[in-house]
Amino acid sequence: MNVRYAMNRRKAVAVVALVSAALLTVGCGAEEKPKADKPAATTTAPQKGETTEASQPVEEPTETLVVLKGAKGLELAINSAERDAGGFLTVKGRLKNTSTSVLVLPAEMRGDETEVVKHGKSLGGATLIDSAGKKRYYVLRDTDGRPLTTSALDSLGPGKSTAVFMQFPAPPASTTEVSFQLPTFEPATLKLS
Repeated sequence: MNVRYAMNRRKAVAVVALVSAALLTVGCGAEEKPKADKPAATTTAPQKGETTEASQPVEEPTETLVVLKGAKGLELAINSAERDAGGFLTVKGRLKNTSTSVLVLPAEMRGDETEVVKHGKSLGGATLIDSAGKKRYYVLRDTDGRPLTTSALDSLGPGKSTAVFMQFPAPPASTTEVSFQLPTFEPATLKLS
């Protein structure tokens, strides 16, 4: 019985070794040339006077859905609240300092959730409230707990503004308007598209 068990064990080890060697050989195709249907990745520096796609100004939405007034002269102008095919709702806008002095953005805007607080200043405290569906939607987080919003917001100079975004789970298609809330700002009603 012991001899038969040992033979079966050796056969199993040999099979595992062969399969591992085969996978290693197939997986190590680093010497292969790129496929013809995929262009090789090359970059060139733009010539003087040339403009690149990245250096052109980004077209910003001109329509303002709502303007929220915040503390000490901050304003948040929301330009869009759009659903996408992935089941998300993205809110985009501009955060502006309307005062005559440099404003340090309030830390309360990031909310008070431990996971969001440890990733620095952001708009992670924003929420959407669906009164009809009796549901609250929080800003989405990535796998590391970082909020899917504009981050690294420290201060704004007088009269300066910055583009911002926040991404939420999309409410049901039957929901056409929600209340948008951001700590230190007045709430506002958003019509969803």
